[in-house]
Amino acid sequence: MKIVSANLNGIRSAANKGFFSWASAQHIDALGVQEVKAQAADLTLDLTQVQDSVSSNLLTGDFHFAQKKGYSGVGLYTHVQPSDVLVGIGNEEFDFEGRWIEKRFDKPGRKLSLISSYFPSGSSSDERQSAKFRFLDLMTERLKELAAEREFVLMGDINIAHQNLDLKNWKSNLKNSGFTPEERQWMTNTLSATPLVDVYRQLYPLASETCYTWWSQRGQAYAKNVGWRIDYQLATPGLAKGALKASVFKEEKFSDHAPLLIDYDWSI
Repeated sequence: MKIVSANLNGIRSAANKGFFSWASAQHIDALGVQEVKAQAADLTLDLTQVQDSVSSNLLTGDFHFAQKKGYSGVGLYTHVQPSDVLVGIGNEEFDFEGRWIEKRFDKPGRKLSLISSYFPSGSSSDERQSAKFRFLDLMTERLKELAAEREFVLMGDINIAHQNLDLKNWKSNLKNSGFTPEERQWMTNTLSATPLVDVYRQLYPLASETCYTWWSQRGQAYAKNVGWRIDYQLATPGLAKGALKASVFKEEKFSDHAPLLIDYDWSI
């Protein structure tokens, strides 16, 4: 079972840079994308499906689009038909922004969800940072409720670097959105109290410069690898135990983020 998460910073832009050609060759079982920056009418068939070139699998996408054009939005592609699809979290403020798509694969004796989510960034203003904290408060309860009743993997851009290892210039970012003490504490609490597992960090507890998934578009950050790890797969403990290996794909650049790939020994 291979799960891939990627913030595309525009699905059409990423497609033009070869993202879907790359994805079709990865033998993916589930693909979560964030920041699609599109509406339903903008997506041609080749953007809503991924034809696996290794097998005969056809992954079909479901989406949560933002009301605002060219903003946010998430998608989740799978080749297995879900038992249910949940769009949004039931909160008007954030559902207008297109931040949650959940596919359920329930069977007798098993409840399983895969989720693609895009957490707000607070870097543009104090108001957006306040919105980010409101979203995190909602997520605290949402994730606890989900974990109490089902196994799940949440893949997405969480916009938080948890540990010093997760960004290059951690000392100069201690007061900046994405690395504030409050946000880092939210991650600590979520991982311990929900409980959830940061699957990449479980596999590679000491990885630093190889773990980054996002680079600023200023100051040659990508060329110098001055990055942040803000893209995650968070899993309930039972699923996390099955994680075999993980990688961040940097050989081609489709976005200001890099795809996160994790292989598991279970299937949907």
